Amino acid sequence: MENKKSFFHLHLISDSTGETLMSAGRAVSAQFHASMPVEHVYPLIRNQKQLAQVIDLIDKEPGIVLYTIVDQQLAEFLDLRCHAIGVPCVNVLEPIIGIFQTYLGAPSRRRVGAQHALNADYFARIEALNFAMDHDDGQMPETYDEADVVIIGISRTSKTPTSIYLANRGIKTANIPVVPNVPLPDSLYAATRPLIVGLVATSDRISQVRENRELGATGGFDSGRYTDRATIMEELKYARALCARNNWPLIDVTHRSIEETAAAILALRPRTR
Repeated sequence: MENKKSFFHLHLISDSTGETLMSAGRAVSAQFHASMPVEHVYPLIRNQKQLAQVIDLIDKEPGIVLYTIVDQQLAEFLDLRCHAIGVPCVNVLEPIIGIFQTYLGAPSRRRVGAQHALNADYFARIEALNFAMDHDDGQMPETYDEADVVIIGISRTSKTPTSIYLANRGIKTANIPVVPNVPLPDSLYAATRPLIVGLVATSDRISQVRENRELGATGGFDSGRYTDRATIMEELKYARALCARNNWPLIDVTHRSIEETAAAILALRPRTR
């Protein structure tokens, strides 16, 4: 009998694009076959106000925190707050920087994003990341027509991490939650520029991920309905019908990694141009 996988929250905080963290987090996560991370990626975190907002989100969905922040005061602030709420927190680059400094006999410049060349591709990715953050979870619907891709799907179909991954490729991506009987914004139907694609998964998969989501649930949260497979099946039926009615392609993410989902979306783009 196949072992049932468990899920855990993995928070990735970066003062740059977050690529280094995503690679490190996934490389380590792959060594633990019985557990699967629910990724939360927070790029371009460069001041205490931004960081405090991220810490509030971590407090709601506790898990492992990995970060690459070269500003030592910000890093210390994050360490102290994570310790206070009882979550493990690791600065991924600091041990490596320490070894380099000792061996080379010179201090690090502590420059944010020093590994990125300041070329047109770099600025396109930064613009795409800002766009993805601004248009996460149905925000700023009035500018959907500026997107390259709009991802729709019910809760816990990996919309946000897929959007961030595509943004790291320079693809301006928005994502919108699908909720039965809640109409999507008119601006989505009016948009002519973006590829609109729906993400779905099996009800078992979504229920498992949602059960893990309950760790950070607040008062009044209806966990029974949120994780109920029959309810999830109705949500999926609604999402599938919505996409079929509008001729929007569907991607089943049940057995796909974020990278594979993003590759499938990118493969659809030439056929929509």
